[in-house]
Amino acid sequence: MAAPDDFMPVAITDRNGLDESVHFGAVVGLGADGRIDFAVGNPHTVVYPRSSNKPMQAVAMVRAGLRLPPSLLALVCASHDGTPAHTAGVVRILGGAGLGPEALANTASLPIDEAAARDVLRSGGEGTPLLMNCSGKHSGMLATCVHNGWALADPPDGYLAGDHPLQVAITDVIDELCGEAHAHIGVDGCGAPAHAMSLAGLARAFRAIAVGAAGDAGAQVYTAMTEHPEMVGGERRDVTVLMRGVPGLLAKDGADGVFAGALPDGRAFALKIADGAERARPSVILAALRELGVDTNAVTQQMEIRIMGHGRTVGTVRAVAP
Repeated sequence: MAAPDDFMPVAITDRNGLDESVHFGAVVGLGADGRIDFAVGNPHTVVYPRSSNKPMQAVAMVRAGLRLPPSLLALVCASHDGTPAHTAGVVRILGGAGLGPEALANTASLPIDEAAARDVLRSGGEGTPLLMNCSGKHSGMLATCVHNGWALADPPDGYLAGDHPLQVAITDVIDELCGEAHAHIGVDGCGAPAHAMSLAGLARAFRAIAVGAAGDAGAQVYTAMTEHPEMVGGERRDVTVLMRGVPGLLAKDGADGVFAGALPDGRAFALKIADGAERARPSVILAALRELGVDTNAVTQQMEIRIMGHGRTVGTVRAVAP
């Protein structure tokens, strides 16, 4: 498990020229040959990737028979904004399996997108499983179960139970792609199993998908995510900005300060901000990509986190490692 000394300073926030906050984390980068090229902190520290696991979960679903057009498969890999385009896609996935939104067992929530959330509240609505950012993954899980004749809602947890055939298949694929056995399984915010593995294992899994080592299912996931990044996040989300601006990059954010990415030439990275805060993550992502020799000029300005003072920019968050 992660220990305090697994993490090192990775970013600093300044305000009006005075450094205000130091952010700790761990980062690992893999070279084209798949070996560790650089590391900050302990690259073998065990983390919950949270939603960064979704591409691996999607590979398992495709191997189990899930068949979707690329834009909808990208939504299965998503932590989406909950806009009408996203929720309509979820309804399409469910409808193809003969199901409706009432079949979703993920946690109810308002959309991540502030405008979409305001529209829901203005119309008298409230958070629902459909609007929650993980509903794409859950719709894919349900469709996979229908395809295989697996139970959806048997007690106690239906398709979310760790011993359900769907989740057993997902666990096997995650272990395969990471090149190591999972370290632990908890419960994610949406209710699905949350697998933990080393940071290096997470980077290896993304590399496997990007280079084609995950087979045809991995190739389908890679194509879906890189061709439809707007379905994976949203118009202003860093994961979408990065996949649009860095050709060939497969990337996925995860809650509590996690991010992972890989390129089809084999370069890959994964990071965890120690306290789970998100503010330091964008600058560290860019630093990791640059350390791997990736040109980030097209996305640097969009990824910048501005520190505000009385409505004006008074500082920035800068990476100090790698």
